[in-house]
Amino acid sequence: MALSNDAIKQRLIEKFGDQVTGFEEPYGMLTFEVPKDLNLKVLNFLYDDDELRFRFLTDLTAVHYPAYIGRELAVVYHLHNLVDNVRIRFKVFADIKQPDVYTATGLYASANWQEREAYDFYGVNFVGHPNLIRIQNVDEMDYFPQRKEYPLEDQTRIDKDDEMFGRGGHMDFGNVPTPDHRHTIPEAEKRPT
Repeated sequence: MALSNDAIKQRLIEKFGDQVTGFEEPYGMLTFEVPKDLNLKVLNFLYDDDELRFRFLTDLTAVHYPAYIGRELAVVYHLHNLVDNVRIRFKVFADIKQPDVYTATGLYASANWQEREAYDFYGVNFVGHPNLIRIQNVDEMDYFPQRKEYPLEDQTRIDKDDEMFGRGGHMDFGNVPTPDHRHTIPEAEKRPT
């Protein structure tokens, strides 16, 4: 029998209860959130479970949500079950003042480089990482360039409209929190097509 999103969700709820939240299925990919202190337990469960078998880390990245006070940095894991050809995504959030998340390098060798990149660009401190140093930026950099802390360009320009480039207006790309921390735009605010 093929592995379904409902079966994965059920196994996660059986094991972790209400600590697994935010279940969604954008484009058919099961997505959920867990507390950052559980990331290794969830990764190990998804890897070791004979039914789930998520043994390939496709991607690991970070995202900065400045408006999510106390949970500004997200670490996003994309996992793949190669046997059943099923992919899932899960997220953990960390406070930007203490962005500590446990390393996944003991389980997935590819996490080594990917965590170094997330550290280099977002400042996520992967606790237990064997060599957490900058990988693409110079060591002398005292900031993390992918954080949304600086303007993208000269703010005094008057010769263009940022809304033409997808910036500004009501579509703030995750910078305006909603009560349930999701990025949905109310129907009344959507632009007519």
